[in-house]
Amino acid sequence: MLGGAGALLAYDSSHAHTIAKGIRVGGVDVGGLNVERAAARVRTAYAAHLRRPIVVRYRSQRFMLTPRELHLAINARASAQQALERTRSDDFFTRALRSLTGGKIEANIDPQLSFSGAAIARFASRVAHRVDQPARDASISYSGSSIGVVASQTGIEVDQSQLINEIDNALSGADRKTIRLPVSATKAKVTSGELAARYPTIITVDRSAFTLRLWKHLKLVRSYRIAVGQVGLETPAGLYHIQDKELNPSWHVPNSAWAGSLAGQTIPPGPQDPLKARWMGIYNGAGIHGTDALSSLGSAASHGCIRMAIPDVIELYSQTPLGTPVFIA
Repeated sequence: MLGGAGALLAYDSSHAHTIAKGIRVGGVDVGGLNVERAAARVRTAYAAHLRRPIVVRYRSQRFMLTPRELHLAINARASAQQALERTRSDDFFTRALRSLTGGKIEANIDPQLSFSGAAIARFASRVAHRVDQPARDASISYSGSSIGVVASQTGIEVDQSQLINEIDNALSGADRKTIRLPVSATKAKVTSGELAARYPTIITVDRSAFTLRLWKHLKLVRSYRIAVGQVGLETPAGLYHIQDKELNPSWHVPNSAWAGSLAGQTIPPGPQDPLKARWMGIYNGAGIHGTDALSSLGSAASHGCIRMAIPDVIELYSQTPLGTPVFIA
């Protein structure tokens, strides 16, 4: 009995520097070899691998991360030593019996590669910068006479964490394949179909045609004849919003030369007040109001405001909440 055990021990000792069959390093078979020969085989197998760039493909685009950028290298001897340590991790009876019967250890040891994690992170960020496209919300395009819809657009976002993981995995194997860039779609917060609900009321003003239009859920419901600012005191063009509303407003006369002796005064509702019935302020003292000077409608006659017939301004006022967009062309 003791003699048999001694024989097994002696046999195991004679194979103390031999890696068990079936063990691989990064997919490279090193079974039956000692550490030096296994290291040489791994080094040879990985020689081309260490010169080959990481290639990431997205549609027709290709992005390359070179071994030089990665500072890529392999410690083949340390990897082979790990394979031997796996062999010797079993008790000597198991090791000896395995050797005598031709048994194997089915194991794949990750090669000891060194590379720059920071370089991989920079590469992932660079690819994302090239590929990422933010989602675009649907929006309104304005003119004096019409309203258009700018369609929403789905965005694209690179999954940088997954890309980094896939690069790590590609580096660990000798047979490196092209990586398909992991991306995900990002949805717009506002789709084209949602615009009508988000814009229940819009006003557009066509100064050249002296026309104000009222839109409900992007559909034209009414057009009004108006007066706009005269030369030198033009109604300001641009996109504004209804900032304040007032019934039977007083006139707070601007401190301007054209106001003459009334400059800076407040004129209460009445015959001397040119702001009739309703007021809807839009920007810097300019607004929409009623007028009894009906002959001025259809012309550039005001001091910057938009004038409407009194019945028209009352009707518009009732349908125009605070915050309503006002586009003046």
